[in-house]
Amino acid sequence: MLNICILGSTGSIGTQALNIIRKNRDKFNALALSAHSNLRLLKEQLYEFKPKYCVLTDSSRAGEIDPKDFPSTKFLFGQEGLKQVVSLKEVDVVLVAIVGIAALYPTIEAIKAKKRIALASKEVMVSCGEYVKGLAAKTGSQIIPVDSEHSAIFQCMQGQIEGSLKRLILTASGGALRDLSRDQLEKVTPEMALLHPNWKMGSKITIDSATMMNKGFEVIEARHFFDISADRIECVMHPQSIAHSMIELKDGSVLAQMSYPNMEIPIMYSFTYPQRIESGVPSLDFIALKRLDFEAIDADKYPCLELAYRALKAGEMYPAILNLANDDAVRLFLEGRIPFTKIPQLIEEALDSIDGSIKCTPENVYCIGSKVRDFIAARV
Repeated sequence: MLNICILGSTGSIGTQALNIIRKNRDKFNALALSAHSNLRLLKEQLYEFKPKYCVLTDSSRAGEIDPKDFPSTKFLFGQEGLKQVVSLKEVDVVLVAIVGIAALYPTIEAIKAKKRIALASKEVMVSCGEYVKGLAAKTGSQIIPVDSEHSAIFQCMQGQIEGSLKRLILTASGGALRDLSRDQLEKVTPEMALLHPNWKMGSKITIDSATMMNKGFEVIEARHFFDISADRIECVMHPQSIAHSMIELKDGSVLAQMSYPNMEIPIMYSFTYPQRIESGVPSLDFIALKRLDFEAIDADKYPCLELAYRALKAGEMYPAILNLANDDAVRLFLEGRIPFTKIPQLIEEALDSIDGSIKCTPENVYCIGSKVRDFIAARV
C-alpha cells in the first residue's frame, strides 16, 4: 500500500489521481490532500477519502471548513502546512500538482525529505530546474515526470544505455486554436481558447497549450529531466495526441509511447514505477484511427515556443522570467484585459528588459517575481 500526498487535489491532475486511488484502494491510500480555493470539491474529497491530513493553502479561508465534520483529518495551513505533509515519514509519493510558482518550495522540501516526487507542476523545472535536479542528486530523491510528454520520454528511455540518445521529439496538439490563421488570433476570446479538442485541463495550462508556451515549457523541462541540450529537443504538431512523444537513438531507431489522450497512465506510472498495473484505459484501435499526422509548427503563429528556446539558451534566471511573465499575461487575457496576441508580446518585452543574468536559486526566483509583476502591470 502506497501512501500518496496530493498537492493540488481539486485540480485536473489531482482529481484524476484520486480517481486512480478510488479504483485501486488495495494499492494506494490518499494520506494527505491540499487545496487552495475550491473548498466545495475539497469537502467532497475529504468525506470520500478521509485523509489523515489536509492542507488549506489559503489560511484566510480556514473558517469555511469545520474540523468537527472531518474527525479523521488533521488540518494544516499555508506553506508551513505543505512543508509538514511532504516531510511525513508515512508519505511514499508526493504528487505535486499545484499551479504556479507556489509549487517550488513544497517540492524542495519533499526532495530534502528524500521522497519520490510525481512532478506535474511545470513551473518547478522551468523556473529552477538546475537547482532542483542538483538537490535531488544530493538527497537521492526520485523525480518522476507526470506530463504526458515527459512521461512518454521517460518510459521510452527505460533500458537505454547511457549515450545512446540522439534527440527528443515532443509532440504538440496545437490546442484549441490550431485551425485559426495568425490574423484570426487577434479576435480570440478566452472562451474560444479554453475549448481544447483533446484534453481536459485547467484554464491556465489550456491557454498555454493554445499559445504553444506549454510546449516551450516542456522543452525547458526536458532539458533538465533528461540532461540534453536544447538543439537536440524538437517539437512537432501532432493533432491526434496519440503519440505522446518520441526518442531517437543513435542507430536511427525511434521509440514512441502511444495511447488515447488520458492522464491516468502517466500519473499511475509515476506512482508504480518501474511496475505497471491495469489502468482501465481502452486499448488503441489502430484500424479505427486510420492515420497519425505530424506537421511542422508555424513559428509566426506560435512565437511563445521560440521565446522558450531563447530563455533556455540564455540560462540563469531567464526561464523564470519567461514563466512569471507568462503567468501574468495569461491571467490578464483570461480577465479580458489584453488580447490573445498580446501574451507573447508582453513576455518578449519582459525578457528584453529584465536582467536575468543572476544565479538561479529559489530565493532569486521569488525576488524577481515582484519585478516581473510590476513590469507587466505597467504595460497594461
